[in-house]
Amino acid sequence: MKLGVFTVLLGNKPLNEALDYFSKLGIQMVEIGAGGYPGTSHANPDVLLNDDQAFEEFKSTIDKYNMTISALSCHGNPVHPDKERAAQFHKDYEKTILLAEKLGIDQINTFSGCPGGSPDAKMPNWVTCSWPEEYTQILDYQWNDVLIPYWKEAVKFARAHGVKKIGLEMHPGFCVYNPYTLLKLREAVGEEIGANFDPSHLFWQGIDPVAAIRDLKGAIYHFHAKDTKIDTYNCAVNGVLDTRHYGSESKRSWIFRSVGYGHDYQTWKDMMSELRTIGYDYAISIEHEDSLMSMNEGLTKAVEFLKQVITFEDKGEMWWA
Repeated sequence: MKLGVFTVLLGNKPLNEALDYFSKLGIQMVEIGAGGYPGTSHANPDVLLNDDQAFEEFKSTIDKYNMTISALSCHGNPVHPDKERAAQFHKDYEKTILLAEKLGIDQINTFSGCPGGSPDAKMPNWVTCSWPEEYTQILDYQWNDVLIPYWKEAVKFARAHGVKKIGLEMHPGFCVYNPYTLLKLREAVGEEIGANFDPSHLFWQGIDPVAAIRDLKGAIYHFHAKDTKIDTYNCAVNGVLDTRHYGSESKRSWIFRSVGYGHDYQTWKDMMSELRTIGYDYAISIEHEDSLMSMNEGLTKAVEFLKQVITFEDKGEMWWA
């Protein structure tokens, strides 16, 4: 496995400065935003697809710091009920695919998206229960009329341009938010669909990431290293569906934390071991969204923690067996 980072946390700095900083921490791979919510501060397809000099400078900067791009990311909502917003997210998706092709990268990361509850909706509608029956009808519309048709075409486009792996982050608020919904979409549209596995979004749903990793064998294409701390008191009172602002740390049922500040070494060691067991040997990409720590401290401590749990070397022969 390789220690990686999602470079958006240093989106306010030029790529050269960001990579210099990451390199000194021992980072080996970088996940770079190329559109959607992550933005384009480090990789703008409009420039890199049309300016060969800028493209070569981009590649040489990556090489200068002995980095490898683990994936280009364009997290967005391409099935948003607002047609203009959906169209922009879709354009970002296609341009990210084209940039990946030009770079010789065969995978990207994004979200599944979430439609509205009907063709007349203005805002996305994330359904969390199956009754009353209107909610089941919404799910039927979202999946069969919008989501599956969209991703069938999106997968065809990716396939035509050499992108074989589309890592969907299982994120509540979108139609794909757990292993069941990920595998449902994968079965419907093709094996290009897989997981950008982020345990932070699974912890608060009550999902055991180790069990989820095992269930997704062969369908995990990328891994985000981010933790979640459950507030046992607040959760006992209000449950896990918490819509308070992330800045209300003392009142929320859970908050995002740097790895090691939500769950202990053993939990993370178990995840790394299960990843190896199912054959995953790729990026462990740190995503910093800890409101209690500065970017520098949160990232530095995450790097130090993960160096103790990631299995970097090949396992070798079982000489004792």
